[in-house]
Amino acid sequence: MGLELYKSGQGRYVRAGTGVAAGVVDLVLAYYVYTLLDRYIADTVTYKAYLMYGIPAVLFAGLGVASFFYMNKRNVADFLVATETEMKKVSWSSRAELLGSTGVVIVTVVALSVFIYVVDQALLHLFDKLGLW
Repeated sequence: MGLELYKSGQGRYVRAGTGVAAGVVDLVLAYYVYTLLDRYIADTVTYKAYLMYGIPAVLFAGLGVASFFYMNKRNVADFLVATETEMKKVSWSSRAELLGSTGVVIVTVVALSVFIYVVDQALLHLFDKLGLW
């Protein structure tokens, strides 16, 4: 298989985004291993620094290579290419539509919150007058 990309000219953006996401996950996992090593390797160990930095670095590199080969598998690459093709078909909202819709949602949430607060206070007052609270 080598280092050649399957369908190299297709799905460029989705592959790049997936690669970045996989890299972030790999980095978080390597950092987690680093914190575990820092906690469990005694300070008296002669090669502590080599172990603490070497093991996470090798893990990060290995996971990066594994991610590359996994994303280059035929069925995974076909899925990523198809995903980018479908995303190009989506009709995205314009900025004005997005701002208008966001404004409607914010006003509705605020109005509903005020209404629920008023009803809650009214019921609290009513229950207090009836001696139920």
